[in-house]
Amino acid sequence: MSTPTTTAVTKTDEPAFSLKDFLSSFMLAEFFKGLVLTGKYTFRGKITLEYPEEKTPLSPRFRGLHALRRYENGEERCIACKLCEAVCPAMAITIESAERGDGTRRTTRYDIDLSKCIFCGFCEESCPVDSIVETNILEYHGESRGDLYFTKDMLLAVGDRYESQIAANRAADAKYR
Repeated sequence: MSTPTTTAVTKTDEPAFSLKDFLSSFMLAEFFKGLVLTGKYTFRGKITLEYPEEKTPLSPRFRGLHALRRYENGEERCIACKLCEAVCPAMAITIESAERGDGTRRTTRYDIDLSKCIFCGFCEESCPVDSIVETNILEYHGESRGDLYFTKDMLLAVGDRYESQIAANRAADAKYR
């Protein structure tokens, strides 16, 4: 039986002690580089915004509060195809539908739970008639969980109130779709 032999490998090309590294750490070079960088930005103009008074510009593609839209004649656009409900990854949309006397199908219930919603925009992309849209409204809140549960009437009211703004944002975004 033979015993394995080991050979020691030594690093001869790299010194164990570097005088340059020692002196740079002793003289606090990195510390003074940081001070110079801080001093360079001290006298520049501030970029901080005072939020309620000053607002940053929003993209036309910003996804905020949901709204249901109507046609020009006042009829709601939603045809109750339930694509938005099916595509919603958070299962935040609930739709119930009924058939009208003229044979068309419309929603009787359209609810969105915004506490579940992840604002992915899939509902807006899947809608064949541009009924559900996400507006650029970001200043809304709820003091309880029930305040963020939007019903069909609430969503239609948001759509009616901001229709001109929604249409302008859709037109600005049309070249990218």
